[in-house]
Amino acid sequence: MALDGCALLCKYILLIFNLIFAVVGFAFLGLGMWLRFSYNTRGIFEVEQLNSSAFVIGVTVLIALGSIMLIVVSFGDYGACNGKRCALQVFSVLVAILALAEVVVGVLAYSRSDEVGMSISEFYSSMYALYVINGDPAMGVTLTFIHKMLYCCGVTGVPLIELAKKTCPTPNSFMDNLYMPNCPGIIVDVFNSKAPLVMGIFIGTGALLIIALICSTTLSTKLRLSASSPPYIILTQSTSVLANPLPPQHEFTCISAPHIDQDPVVFTPLPVAQA
Repeated sequence: MALDGCALLCKYILLIFNLIFAVVGFAFLGLGMWLRFSYNTRGIFEVEQLNSSAFVIGVTVLIALGSIMLIVVSFGDYGACNGKRCALQVFSVLVAILALAEVVVGVLAYSRSDEVGMSISEFYSSMYALYVINGDPAMGVTLTFIHKMLYCCGVTGVPLIELAKKTCPTPNSFMDNLYMPNCPGIIVDVFNSKAPLVMGIFIGTGALLIIALICSTTLSTKLRLSASSPPYIILTQSTSVLANPLPPQHEFTCISAPHIDQDPVVFTPLPVAQA
């Protein structure tokens, strides 16, 4: 069915949004599944005393969030590509819930920045301990990325005695060869000093979800109006009629009764197109 410019714009915005959402969802789900079922980390989930640890909770959140994002993408892509209003309505409800959750989490992260920083620091310490014990290369790549991003070196900050020295960034000065900031302290300081930025990231993500919600609602409305509008019928003549044109029609005259002396109005039929 035909869509106007606004509906087409909303459709393409939804497709781009769902593409980005799918990439992030696959990344979260893949990372969570790897941390959950990896040979070096799955033992943590089998210990009942560790079920409430930050590492277990973080992995569970990654798996759940990645799965939800992929479900949302499925409804969004199906509804936008095939013009299904029911799928778009389900997509709108799920996106509205996610947008509300993003705003709530952002406000809670800002108001409880100390607790959030400590929890993430504990999550990092668990990954660090697993790498030191097992030497998992994939875990080492993850720690290297964190260390370079935050410019810190393990849990001690002293490269000479650091057990995960291979994952530490290259020192920028002579003093950095002797001492660097330790990562657990840096993580806590980042959440304490940049709590407004963290809240802004969550609220900004919620705003993007609201834009997707508006586009989905607009596209669904346009589809409903397009389906309810009367279709245009194009009248054509078959080849048999064109091959055997109708005989010439007589002219019809119409005389208005109240004015007998008025000149008649002549209606001449249109000529039939020749094949």
